[in-house]
Amino acid sequence: RLLRMYVRSCHLYCSTGHPCSCKRMNGSLQSWYWYKSYQCSGSTQLQDISCKPFINPLPVINLVALLLNRDISDDPFDFCERLKVSKDLCDVEVNFTLEKNADKKYRITGLTSQGSSQLPCPCDDSGTGKTVVEYFKETYRRTIRSRVPCLKVRDQEKPTTYLPMEVCEISDAKQISYLLSVACQHPMDHEKTILQTVNPYNEDPHAKEFGITFENKLTIVKGRVLPPPVLKFNDQGKVKEFLPKVGKWNMRLKQMVKGGEVNTWACINFASDITHAAAVAFCDELAVMCVISGMNFKGDPVLPLVNAKPNHVRPFLKKHYQRFMEILRPLHKELDLLIVILPDKNGTLYGDIKRICETDLGLVSQCCLAKHVLKMKPQYLTNIALKINMKVGGRNTVLLDAVVGNLPRVSNTPTIIFGADVSHPHHGEGRSSPSIAAVVASQDWPEVTNYAGLVRPQARHEEIIQGLFNENDCGSGCISGGMIKEHLISFMRSTGHIPRRIIFYRDVVSKGRLNMVLEHELSAIKKACASLDPIYNPQVTIIMVQKQHHTRLFAGNYGVGSTIFQSGNVLPGSFLHIMLALVINTEF
Repeated sequence: RLLRMYVRSCHLYCSTGHPCSCKRMNGSLQSWYWYKSYQCSGSTQLQDISCKPFINPLPVINLVALLLNRDISDDPFDFCERLKVSKDLCDVEVNFTLEKNADKKYRITGLTSQGSSQLPCPCDDSGTGKTVVEYFKETYRRTIRSRVPCLKVRDQEKPTTYLPMEVCEISDAKQISYLLSVACQHPMDHEKTILQTVNPYNEDPHAKEFGITFENKLTIVKGRVLPPPVLKFNDQGKVKEFLPKVGKWNMRLKQMVKGGEVNTWACINFASDITHAAAVAFCDELAVMCVISGMNFKGDPVLPLVNAKPNHVRPFLKKHYQRFMEILRPLHKELDLLIVILPDKNGTLYGDIKRICETDLGLVSQCCLAKHVLKMKPQYLTNIALKINMKVGGRNTVLLDAVVGNLPRVSNTPTIIFGADVSHPHHGEGRSSPSIAAVVASQDWPEVTNYAGLVRPQARHEEIIQGLFNENDCGSGCISGGMIKEHLISFMRSTGHIPRRIIFYRDVVSKGRLNMVLEHELSAIKKACASLDPIYNPQVTIIMVQKQHHTRLFAGNYGVGSTIFQSGNVLPGSFLHIMLALVINTEF
């Protein structure tokens, strides 16, 4: 019979003596494994294993050396190093080793932009303007590194204090989940590890007293693998149609179904280890790949490639944008694309570039990491070409069923497809940081491959999307708006059709608030439709996507290649709607 399962309790315990319960990494980092047991109603028990990295108690200066992979002498930090350390140590608790009250803890909020010899000490109450170096030499008789930045910390007494790294120590085995990624287990090993956790239950005296035994095998469930859709490419290529295999395909012998145009472009290099010649060669290869893939991409940039430093992003981008436009404006042209080479993923450089280009300058940008620029692999160049094509208004591929009018529930009725999610600020970010709601919607029919996006800030950690529909009283009447209405109007303008069916994908909603979110957001969709026309009432289908669960699926036979993916996981498109899903909620 089908059981509606509610998680009643969650037990976490370490497997003492288990060979993988603790793994030491790099001398200062540990990886701890523990088992999770979820007791559900009925006779169902969920077992899973989790892993988290921890830091051993150690001086902060040693941890920073580990993060930067270099000795910390008295050399100043460059911009990228400072951002990396600030990100990795944000919200970590430290002890001040020179303080009498050794139990007092400070929480790191960031890193100073100056070295300690240039930093005025906020602890100096005498008003003499001492630097941090002078203050610590006089007060504690401790000589500290003069050009190394200090930690910004806070406690209950003072909002901001500067502490040198060499006099601070990680307070406890503080968990930092983003310091490193621990290698994932192979599904077969993961399954064996979970099965080992069942043995202690069978030896439990309370279980024996009640005659309860646990079967040492996983529950067998039946499912099926949905067939992949056939993809349609441009007729100019050798391969016009393609059936993806295990969820993958490439662009070999294929061309984009609709190639975009890039007539004017430029490149800025923020990576100091990428030479001018290497960056130019990469841009040339990328332009060639775009042309091969079906785009109209002019080979020469507006101006020669420019090298830049990442510590002055905004003035540099604006200055060179003006240079580009001095050439293009008399020709009545705009800059179609800006290629940006980044040194690495660390820091805020990527976010700064995207924010400035998209909100201040109105530029389409494509960022590339330095490590990929040096390798110039054809697969990477192809992936970048596909991204650029979509950004400049092209179309990479469409479903063959959509072209011939056989796409179920979409081809026969004008349909708009929405996708919505809310991103919440991470632990350690400022209390004033809002949550960000994003809604995308298809802008073509029946292909449904072009999407437009809208974002709105809202209350911190609010799961319900507030900006789907709103009304403002302007005195003479109410003016309605919101992201749903904007997308509907945009769809009508681009297709010439009024959507008669709305499919709304909603990502990650906790089960406790599922009905509340459904009720509020469905009401907002219907109000947005009614604001266009009181009699406009399209059919609405809402699909909630929940990822925060602990159901793990393993292949029934690892020896049969046709039933598993290359990684050992179940095949892409695996579909289950019985035993694990609830009929009353139409789950699958």
